Amino acid sequence: MSFSDLGLSKKIIDTIEEIGYTTPTPIQLAAIPEILKGRDVLGIAQTGTGKTASFTLPLLAKLETGRARARMPRSLILCPTRELAAQVFENFEKYGKRQKLSVALLIGGVAFKDQERILDRGADVLIATPGRLMDHFERGKLMLTRVEYFVIDEADRMLDMGFIPDIEKISKRIPFTRQTLLFSATMPKEIQRLADMFLQNPVRVEVAKASTTAQTIDQKLLYAPPEHKQKRLCLRDLLKSLKIQNAIIFANRKKDVEIIFKSLSVHKFSVGALHGDMAQSARMEVLEKFKGNKLQLLVASDVAARGLDIPNVSHVINYDLPIVAEDYVHRIGRTGRAGRSGNAISMVTFEDIKALKAVEKITENSIDWIDEKPSEDDFSASSNSRKRSHKNKTRGPKKYSNEVQKPKPAAKKVEPKTIDKNIIAFGTNDHIPDFLLRSSAIK
Repeated sequence: MSFSDLGLSKKIIDTIEEIGYTTPTPIQLAAIPEILKGRDVLGIAQTGTGKTASFTLPLLAKLETGRARARMPRSLILCPTRELAAQVFENFEKYGKRQKLSVALLIGGVAFKDQERILDRGADVLIATPGRLMDHFERGKLMLTRVEYFVIDEADRMLDMGFIPDIEKISKRIPFTRQTLLFSATMPKEIQRLADMFLQNPVRVEVAKASTTAQTIDQKLLYAPPEHKQKRLCLRDLLKSLKIQNAIIFANRKKDVEIIFKSLSVHKFSVGALHGDMAQSARMEVLEKFKGNKLQLLVASDVAARGLDIPNVSHVINYDLPIVAEDYVHRIGRTGRAGRSGNAISMVTFEDIKALKAVEKITENSIDWIDEKPSEDDFSASSNSRKRSHKNKTRGPKKYSNEVQKPKPAAKKVEPKTIDKNIIAFGTNDHIPDFLLRSSAIK
């Protein structure tokens, strides 16, 4: 089946063919016809399978007629991160270039006045993060009474980031007659509860089991030393041994992202950094360089685990295994996208064994080790080494000698010597300050 069989308009079909897409993905085949019928849809599919296009294309077709009013968008797409929102914005721009639709983007890091001017012109499509959307709404610069189509993208990530209360507030301000679409890569119980709350008699579209990884990704584990300096050396050796076109390296903490970035920079790697504490302009600049192949490596926190649609990422490296097992699926989904092959390598220390078991449990997949699987003794040795290192750092270095250490002589007890009636000095007059010796009070 081709895109022309899904009921999309000729303008959209011409654009898709011009881009070079020929065959819809399973999620697109299942979701697009239902959305065009006006049904609420609950879409579940692993990352990299074309979820964004599965709601972008039918919304473009439904919005071809009509016109937006100032500050009253016709459709609203909520995304958990700035990067994902920017990615969805790019998709609407790319697929909708033959439609005369206005698309607005509301994310943090951009001046309010610039965004207000865009809203004043009217937006057929409004793409936003929940926090910035609520800021504009509370300022009285935005009304949601004409929203016809409401999309919640990456709902499980919304849950993780604590945006659900904001989404509940937003949904209450949107007309009850709206069409609602909810998409997620994983399906915990909380997401089902949200679907029951926001969607009316939805069609459930599930093209892959929740939390599964793409079959096109070759997943491997690499044993790594726990000491930070040695682990960074292990990373550099790994990068030199691989045939990398480009790679994303994930670390759990923003601080570690900066440290790894600086380490790789010092050793002459082509690398950039991306984390939540960076200014939005700096984040977008790094992403553009990485997408344009001006940077080979991107060290990132989980802010990059979703929303980065870079088709030809050859490798994903987990410098740290994620704290939340579901994030593993999203991280490695940055490679092997749209049916392409990809590689994912996770560096595992003895401290990561629990996290590794959680990943293998949720993905129902036993991941192979590079070379051979380390034994329990290897991990025990690493654990004992770390404990000894910590103990030595705490108590200070211990000196060893072949000579028998002689006991120190006991300090001589010095009897106090009375000087005058009220002044007591210890030892000889050598220990008495000069000004007291010169005083007539000392006998």
